[in-house]
Amino acid sequence: MADGKPHYKTYTQPAGGWGAAAATAKVLLEQSVVTKGSRALLSMNQPGGFKCPSCAFPDPDHRKTLEFCENGVKALAHEATRSRVTRDFFAEHSVAELLEQSDYWLEMQGRLTEPMRYDAATDHYVPCSWDDAFALIGRHLRALASPHEAEFYTSGRTPNEAAFLYAIFVREFGTNNFPDCSNMCHEPTSRGLPSSIGVGKGTVVLEDFAQAEAIFVIGQNTGTNSPRMMTNLVEARKRGVPIVAVNPMPERALIRFTEPQDVVQMATFGSTPIASEFVHIRIGGDLALLKGMMKVMFEREAAGEAILDRDFIAAHTSGVEALRDDVLGEDWAEIVEVSGISEEQIRRCAEIYIRSGATIICYGMGITQHQQGSRLVQQVANLLLLRGNFGKPGAGISPIRGHSNVQGDRTVGIDEKPTPAYLDRVREVFGFEPPRRHGHHTVESVEAMKAGTAKVFIGLGGNFVRAVPDTEQAYAAMRRLELTVGIATKLNRGHLVHGKDALILPVVARSEHIRTRAGEQFVTIEDSMSNVTASRGVLEPVSGDLLPEVEIVCRMAMAALPASRVDWASYIDDYGRIRDKIAETYPELYAGFAERITAPHGFHLDIPPRRRVWPTPDGKANFLVFAGLHPNTPVDDPAMLRLATVRSHDQFNTTIYSNSDRYRGVYNDRMVLFMNEADRLARGLEAGTRVTLETISDDGVQRRVAGLTILDYPMPRGAVAGYYPELNPLLPLDYYDRISGTPAAKSVPVRVVPNAAA
Repeated sequence: MADGKPHYKTYTQPAGGWGAAAATAKVLLEQSVVTKGSRALLSMNQPGGFKCPSCAFPDPDHRKTLEFCENGVKALAHEATRSRVTRDFFAEHSVAELLEQSDYWLEMQGRLTEPMRYDAATDHYVPCSWDDAFALIGRHLRALASPHEAEFYTSGRTPNEAAFLYAIFVREFGTNNFPDCSNMCHEPTSRGLPSSIGVGKGTVVLEDFAQAEAIFVIGQNTGTNSPRMMTNLVEARKRGVPIVAVNPMPERALIRFTEPQDVVQMATFGSTPIASEFVHIRIGGDLALLKGMMKVMFEREAAGEAILDRDFIAAHTSGVEALRDDVLGEDWAEIVEVSGISEEQIRRCAEIYIRSGATIICYGMGITQHQQGSRLVQQVANLLLLRGNFGKPGAGISPIRGHSNVQGDRTVGIDEKPTPAYLDRVREVFGFEPPRRHGHHTVESVEAMKAGTAKVFIGLGGNFVRAVPDTEQAYAAMRRLELTVGIATKLNRGHLVHGKDALILPVVARSEHIRTRAGEQFVTIEDSMSNVTASRGVLEPVSGDLLPEVEIVCRMAMAALPASRVDWASYIDDYGRIRDKIAETYPELYAGFAERITAPHGFHLDIPPRRRVWPTPDGKANFLVFAGLHPNTPVDDPAMLRLATVRSHDQFNTTIYSNSDRYRGVYNDRMVLFMNEADRLARGLEAGTRVTLETISDDGVQRRVAGLTILDYPMPRGAVAGYYPELNPLLPLDYYDRISGTPAAKSVPVRVVPNAAA
């Protein structure tokens, strides 16, 4: 509404369509980049252009003239915005004043334009030169008693070249402390899948969607988080492929979708129904569903039907008998109770799966962000292995990752638990002995800050403190640091919750030219399906005082390691030299990098399970048993509800594009609680009432968020949802998956407290 007052209205139209077209035009107008943005859009996700700074979904080889989505346009428009954060802005606003502003307000101030240093005497950021900034970083790092007193964070927006050098710099410095955005989302994929199939990545490529006979989408809001994937789902439905959507929230795009680039659908206000089967799962009920489907298969196999792919299982797997015994031992009544869906529907889903000769299972953070997220991912793999759905067209496991190079960063060395083989290659290629001791993931890095054993934090992109759990404790921990460094394109809260010394270093954006003394450079990006492509910016940088990430990394290394054995200066100008070193360090993946990257659509990294080769200790894919049906610790409290934190349609990670969420019918408000009407009535609450949410925990810490408006929403009984990062204060730091370190943000035990009682 024009007056900005919160209001709520059920959204009944298809996702996409004219609503998406209108939102696209609106954001270009708001950021005053209609001409500039429209021109840049013609180069986004196209050969010779730049990769979308938003999601990691791959681009098809059969390119459309326009290969972008609504949320990609938002990301570009906010990156190309005419708004600027200058030294005058920081002179006008103290840090204390900026802290009072919303995340949306901070985002709307625009692009950072020059390096800034925090001045404690005035509580303002003040200009500083790049030389002084690097000198300050060098002094702090060299003064540490141990290299393990520094934490080096990486955002998924970081390209391969910068991430690779960052990994080398930090390891030469002497630590493997690499808290990373992957720690907070798909780390259960990276840590859980290798025990199962030998790699921590998906096995599907885009062409598989055109050959799949069934597609399952579990715990993933496709229309918001990877909208370009909707094209593949629409095409599959038009071919008659069943699509099973499993989610506690009925997301609009997985119900019905209009392709904005389909002229006929747009002209006729047509749409395509997406989910042929919607499974309204309880929060945490996915394990029960997966085991229920497997139980159906084993029962029918025992009755004499040929259900399993016995040839595949015999030739390629181990452990099926133990899995069968575990699954058949589960009780149907408990499966139904925990999953929240009927035995009939579970059997229907199993039948869809059994009838399919080639099945893809896609999943998102609805699977990974549980206390047993890694083992939950393994159960997805179990289901696929039973019918040989690896290594054949149209089949495989497909984690739908978020940020556009989060997977690439992992591939080129951003890993707190590096393999001995990688460390040996680093020693051979760069001539120094890297540290062997495992470093900190995100949760461990915050714990180190709380304990006072971390002194310096450097964030290569991202908004770390806003993304992590336990907001109040995280804020206090960050403020204990001696130095915080934020390398970013835009102002965010991470720059305002800082150490005693603090720097904001502005970086060239993905859509902008990178020019060095050796000429124009490009970077490379790996998408969520292991395709590596070149990215070349087409816009002029918003300021002459920006530096590319590569140069920032190299100059930090030069300042911190004056006796370094690495020729850092040589990489600043020539990114081809970096790619040569990547190829030397990863010969099995990146051999011939320089030549292969010149292909218009890049190249695909080898994923051995696509060839039915399993890089596990025994050379087999492993069925892995998970006893029980609960991916989270059960809570004995009759008032308990399970909270899932979610993103709105107008945000990307912690970046808030507006305070509305069109598909869920929320306008000008982010402090809402989506709740089942029966759960609300059972607590004697009125719709629209403001309440407080309180975490149920036994650690003696009271965690509360007040002022949440209850909205009736088709949630399962016992489940509620609200927006991230506003509800991060409710997520205990210790509530995470022990295998991966990923916070269990999709299943926080909470209770509703009426405001009068709070």
